[in-house]
Amino acid sequence: MATTLMRNTAPREHPGRYYGFMAAVTVVAIVAAGFTALRAEAPEGGWFGVPFAFWLTAGLALVAEFRPTRWGGLWMSPIASIYLVYVLATMITWGFLPALVVQSCAIVLLSVQIGSAAWRTVFNVSQQGLALCASWFVWDAITGAAPWEGSALQLGAIFAAGAVWPIVSSTLVGYRQALRTGVPWHDLTWQWLKSEWALRATQVAIAPILATATMSSWWLVAASAIPIFSVYRILQTAADREREADHDPLTGLLNRKGFQEVVDGKLADAGETKTAVALLILDLDRFADVNSALGHEVGDQLLVELAKRFTTDIPRGKKIAHLGGDEFAFVWSELDGMTDPMECAREIRARLDAPIVLGDVSLEVDGSVGVAVFPDDGPDFQTLFRHADIAMYESKQRAGTYTRYGAEFDHHSPERLHLLGDLRRALDHPDAPGVNLFYQPQVRLVDGEVIGAEALLRYSHPERGVVNPAEIIETAEHSSVMRMLTERVVDIALRQLRTWRESGYDLRMAVNVSVRDLQSPEFTDFLTERIDAYGVNAKRFQLEITESALMADPRRVLQNVQRLSDLGVGISLDDFGTGFSSMQHLRRLPVTEIKIDKSFVTTLCDDQENAAIVSTTIDLGRALDVEVVAEGVEDEKVRRQLEGWGCHAGQGWHFAKPMNADAFERWMAEHRKR
Repeated sequence: MATTLMRNTAPREHPGRYYGFMAAVTVVAIVAAGFTALRAEAPEGGWFGVPFAFWLTAGLALVAEFRPTRWGGLWMSPIASIYLVYVLATMITWGFLPALVVQSCAIVLLSVQIGSAAWRTVFNVSQQGLALCASWFVWDAITGAAPWEGSALQLGAIFAAGAVWPIVSSTLVGYRQALRTGVPWHDLTWQWLKSEWALRATQVAIAPILATATMSSWWLVAASAIPIFSVYRILQTAADREREADHDPLTGLLNRKGFQEVVDGKLADAGETKTAVALLILDLDRFADVNSALGHEVGDQLLVELAKRFTTDIPRGKKIAHLGGDEFAFVWSELDGMTDPMECAREIRARLDAPIVLGDVSLEVDGSVGVAVFPDDGPDFQTLFRHADIAMYESKQRAGTYTRYGAEFDHHSPERLHLLGDLRRALDHPDAPGVNLFYQPQVRLVDGEVIGAEALLRYSHPERGVVNPAEIIETAEHSSVMRMLTERVVDIALRQLRTWRESGYDLRMAVNVSVRDLQSPEFTDFLTERIDAYGVNAKRFQLEITESALMADPRRVLQNVQRLSDLGVGISLDDFGTGFSSMQHLRRLPVTEIKIDKSFVTTLCDDQENAAIVSTTIDLGRALDVEVVAEGVEDEKVRRQLEGWGCHAGQGWHFAKPMNADAFERWMAEHRKR
């Protein structure tokens, strides 16, 4: 359904054709109306001698449009246009010209009620004027425009004339709409006629009754208004029920269905005018605790008070919905005055600052807001809503107040779901190609001896080629595929470690794993079984886990890490310095190695603060009796500085870039010669 704004504007692509068509309709309507009026005869007694019943009929036609019925059952126009009954009755009793005057006055009044632009009002008067001309010619052709007597012929003629009116009107409006949307005009016309036929048929059926009443006495006209306005009331009731279906009964705000209809309209406007629309979702924190501690009645009162707070002094055009439970949604567009989506989020948060007092209870309310903006974050309601929801959960995870959607938050986008499915298929079969490892050597700084290598994931997609490992991890870590991927990586790494041992290289292998792996006893059992199956020394195998992940839940990790430590497997704390490690956790966990993040190492010779962090971390590792490995060693100057501070080993492009297994063995052979 086109929105009010779109109806009052021309399409940006070809406004000339759009306005030209409407101008042509207006000119043709003026000529046709003039020709029809000349051909039609004046009523008996002249134009000024019509009885009071005519004026009553005309007056009722205008009264019918003082409160136009907006009903969603009409496909293209939400207005029921009750005046059609009176127009047809006037045409068959007093002639074409009085009917045209009554119809035009009713359309002007209706246009004022719904806020139509002047040119749109002129077009509607014109296109419905042409429809009335066509109806009169059908009536004249069948009956010779004889005075209404209620004969069977005249009854059939009014039904035929009444059918022509919506066909002509729908065709003209459908063609105009086709110029905007590109949809074939006949499809639009058919959709409109299909949605309105029952209403128009009812109006046409009542018109002969009203005509008979007007030819008898004016009080019968007044009496006949009862069934006509009964139709109006039925439509109004349907509209009220539609409104109830679109609103939340508790708060009176829009529900999700009504919210989607509003957003769809704003998106249509924004797409036409190239402006932005902000969609925001608010989720209250600890609302379940309120229901549990104080009862659902208090929880409902809280929601009602929040709805009042959100709807107080809001800008016109900003719409608010209660989605159910503890979720609210907001939509605001640039056309409504929105200039900064994040300012809208801050305004929502500000309304949560003051406590809500319910009787003797004062409640502190907090919540997280997710923001998605059309067109940058999505082209339609479903996409924007999902992205705002993702941003809201990201805000909760960050313990923040509001967050704008970012593609990196979306672990279930269609592209990632396809990637996840392809990755799963590659992992379903042990010998399937695609998943592989590259190896970067770790060098002891004091003598240049290669002591091990870090295994780095590589995935070659059949269509996309090599996929960024970070994207692979972000896609898989929220699904069961992560476990499959970790197990495949462990298998490849242990197999390679055995190959190196058979080739005479006594190296250790470091493999990155997620905290979810270390939290699972099943993974510990799997790793124990695979180490035994490959016959490698567990002390030559090392698991790397990021500092932030390990510190997220050290208690759950401790038991499994201790089992691995008892087996001999080493635990390396990766990206050290970027998280918030607790010295107590470092002391309790059997960490065997600390890896300093490359963001500190690469620039340590030029940045005194980074140098202080690196040297202090090396001292910490010495005090805790754990080895320290520096990542990101890119030149000899950094290597010498690290060696001087007593760093155990280094890793980086100064020594070698990541290589596949064959290239790594060739590099090892050359390195030994040097």
